[in-house]
Amino acid sequence: MTVRPKKHLGQHFLADPNIARRIVESLRLPGGVGQVLEIGPGMGVLTQYLLENPAYQTSVVEIDTESVAYLKEHYPTLTPRIYATDFLRQDLSQLFPNEPLAIIGNFPYNISTQIFFQVLAQRQQVREVVGMLQKEVAERLAEPPGSKTYGILSVLLQAYYDVEFLFTVPPHVFVPPPKVESAVVRLTRNATEHLACDEKLFFRVVKQAFSTRRKTLRNALKPLGLSSEAMAGELFDKRAEQLGVGEFVELTNLVASAQG
Repeated sequence: MTVRPKKHLGQHFLADPNIARRIVESLRLPGGVGQVLEIGPGMGVLTQYLLENPAYQTSVVEIDTESVAYLKEHYPTLTPRIYATDFLRQDLSQLFPNEPLAIIGNFPYNISTQIFFQVLAQRQQVREVVGMLQKEVAERLAEPPGSKTYGILSVLLQAYYDVEFLFTVPPHVFVPPPKVESAVVRLTRNATEHLACDEKLFFRVVKQAFSTRRKTLRNALKPLGLSSEAMAGELFDKRAEQLGVGEFVELTNLVASAQG
């Protein structure tokens, strides 16, 4: 039995065992993490190496019923920890009550950014992520301020995670080969449990600031209803891509004060 890659699920199965092993070996398991959840295992090219390591317990989440059947047949010991569900709708605290975990996977291109927003929503539990995704997106996540590709997800992830671009993966090692290069990134939860501002407002300010990224913050943040007096400071002369996490925290506190 083999699994046919499905276009609507964005599946490109990794076919190079050396790269698969290298991805798995990129896990560092910070802070006593003993649970690893693989997203979209397909035919288990990463899973086989994850299961070799007794340092953690491996579980998988897979939406494709054909892949689920394949995994149950080829990795029977994994069966109780195969979750046939959509990761984007999953509350990790139900699967792993009070346990920190790491996430790994060859992420489907069409949902990779959504996966990272889901990670952010459950950031107190997700201590590490090792993911393969489109190279362009991977670069964006790790990009420092000042770059044209630095954006919403760069800021939000870097607020809570140290982001490392690890290595590039060529198209020919996949079935079917994607039209673009892929890359592997590692996210490690940093020491910031809570930002020094209203975190919900922080997310809103970052998204609004980048909504018209060519404009200065003074113009981009107008929809938040701030007075011209409130936006008189030098910070509002900058564009969103020029601000690091600390400056966005400062900006969020200015917005909070102005909104009273």
